[in-house]
Amino acid sequence: MDYQALYKEKLTTAEEAVKVVKSGDWVDYTWCTNHPVALDKALAGRKDELFDVKVRGGVTMWMPEIAKADDAGDHFTWNAWHCSGVDRKIMAKGMGFFAPIRYSELPRYYRDSNVRVDVAMLQVTPMDDHGNFSFALAASHLADLLDKAKTIIVEVNRNMPWVYGLTGSEINIKDIDFVVEGDNPAIAQLSGGGEPSDVDKAVANLIVPHIPNGACLQLGIGGMPNAVGSMIAQSDLKDLGVHTEMYVDGFVDIALAGKITGKRKNLDKGRQVYAFAAGTQKLYDYVNRNPEVMAAPVDYTNDVRILAQLDNFISINNAIDLDLFGQVNAESAGLKHISGTGGQLDFVMGAYLSNGGKSFICLSSTVTGKDGTVKSRIVPTLTQGSIATDPRSCVQYLVTEYGMVDLKGLSTWERAEGIIGIAHPDFRDDLIAEAGKMGIWRRSNKR
Repeated sequence: MDYQALYKEKLTTAEEAVKVVKSGDWVDYTWCTNHPVALDKALAGRKDELFDVKVRGGVTMWMPEIAKADDAGDHFTWNAWHCSGVDRKIMAKGMGFFAPIRYSELPRYYRDSNVRVDVAMLQVTPMDDHGNFSFALAASHLADLLDKAKTIIVEVNRNMPWVYGLTGSEINIKDIDFVVEGDNPAIAQLSGGGEPSDVDKAVANLIVPHIPNGACLQLGIGGMPNAVGSMIAQSDLKDLGVHTEMYVDGFVDIALAGKITGKRKNLDKGRQVYAFAAGTQKLYDYVNRNPEVMAAPVDYTNDVRILAQLDNFISINNAIDLDLFGQVNAESAGLKHISGTGGQLDFVMGAYLSNGGKSFICLSSTVTGKDGTVKSRIVPTLTQGSIATDPRSCVQYLVTEYGMVDLKGLSTWERAEGIIGIAHPDFRDDLIAEAGKMGIWRRSNKR
């Protein structure tokens, strides 16, 4: 097959390609760094011709052009599988909505559910000699999404790193309808969160001693997981492995420090496996054609049955708040949506099923509001409207700067005692009083 001839046959402009979109269509922008740029701009240019176009995305890294106009909501509706700060801004405009998911199930939603995709458009790498384009930083659910799409438009970006991966990390020119050569924008970068705070360091100091040599790591996004990553990079740990949903700068630091070999992994020995990646240019340079990293669909990376096969699997994630029953909220502040369930529950469960595995949910004991008020992140019960991302029956270790508690096997009063013990001292008496009212505090409990 003459792949170059087929490429030229399908090559067109962004303006021509987006003419395939009709009013009432479902358009999928795919995921994170793969969201289209030139195609998005061209679609926004057709705003006044289109109505009731539903667009899907997730972990949005920049404001889409289709969402910028004051009357954008009269023409486009944004639907996010997982929310970033940009997705929240789109929702605040009144034109965006969240679709609750368990991230590991997302490919199946496209395969088996009534998820409609009329047009899919995404950024990819340039084509190789075999007619393939790499999904670059996000294998995620893209293969199943594109299988469902009636029309596929790829936007080539020379700055996209080629990432080796499992089946479901590339697409061939013969399966594409239109090719657009964009302006090759720099890949959007995600900060590592800056220097870790004293609280971050205190939490990291509690977690790192629980990580054995040869452990397989999963780190969530945020300051605390990154602080743990920094400490691991400076530690004496060795022969670590990586199997994670999101690949972040912390893993690059650990790898460059010589701590990651993957030689003790039960699966994908020697490979750092992830569903999608976002970080600084350091990360993008590191993963480019690096045989030590491997992109894979999220129904592989986040599958509890796969995680259970990885010995000493260590999962470290953040939370917004938690209650005295051990319910963890990692996605909303009351009714205000923040992020999403993502893969946190999968990793909490998978780590506990792993031989020698451990799951850590970490958070600062307090948060300071815009008005300067200090509030406890440990609350009697989750605020009305807050989402229980991790049910109390699944949570293992909870960690704040004041300590760590393992909830497995504890009754309600033992849980309340342990959780209050890692709360900020200024709030403990109030929490004890509330625990008493809820009937989960024994008179003989320590005060």
